[in-house]
Amino acid sequence: MQLRGSRALVTGATGGIGTAVAEALSARGARLALTGRDGERLRTLAGRLAATAVPADLSDDAGIVALVDESTASLGRIDLLVHCAGVGHAAALTDLPPPRIAELLALDLYAPIALTRAVLPQMLAAGHGHVALVGSIAGLVGVREESVYSAAKGGLAAFLDSLADELAGTGVGTTLVVPGAVDTEFFRRRGRDYDRAFPRPVRPVRVGRAVARAVATERARVTVPRWLELAVRLHGVAPGVYRRMSRRFG
Repeated sequence: MQLRGSRALVTGATGGIGTAVAEALSARGARLALTGRDGERLRTLAGRLAATAVPADLSDDAGIVALVDESTASLGRIDLLVHCAGVGHAAALTDLPPPRIAELLALDLYAPIALTRAVLPQMLAAGHGHVALVGSIAGLVGVREESVYSAAKGGLAAFLDSLADELAGTGVGTTLVVPGAVDTEFFRRRGRDYDRAFPRPVRPVRVGRAVARAVATERARVTVPRWLELAVRLHGVAPGVYRRMSRRFG
């Protein structure tokens, strides 16, 4: 996909990965519409990147439709959607109240599906476009005491696998972005800091650049850091071995 001159909508732009993605796309010449939960950061980032700030509520359908409509009106069209917004919660399943479970599934799974559905008609009509969704290594191998978050991100991976087949031959591509630990505020917001000695969190800018490269080359999946793909493969061929190693080494 040619990023220079393309028109992209980036969600979660006021967070670490979302900000890095917006910066990487802007550096490659894309025009941007940005949304995020922090209004002040959103306006500052949009001003710095000559982008359009579009405040939106991704927790309901009306907010998602309004985001797409306002972004389209500003940009003229949407060629690329990069959905980075999401929340986590580290706790045993029995300690998660049902409303929090519903919130995690709504923001991490339903919202990106609904947003993708909202932007697809114009991409299909144009005969080109791309959808990139930020998943997680937790969605491919599971993480202890993050069962609901892992389920949501796993659902996102299955959604994109199915959608890729559905979109074959239309000119619209998909990319699943699979970060491992990233040095952002995510861990503090989920209720527990990252406390593992290994692997060390990567910088958000590394993820942002990987996303831009993956979209430009139309890769179906990008894992950051790349060596985590080995863990995914081990989990796929020998899940019992993987689980024992995970419990032992974290």
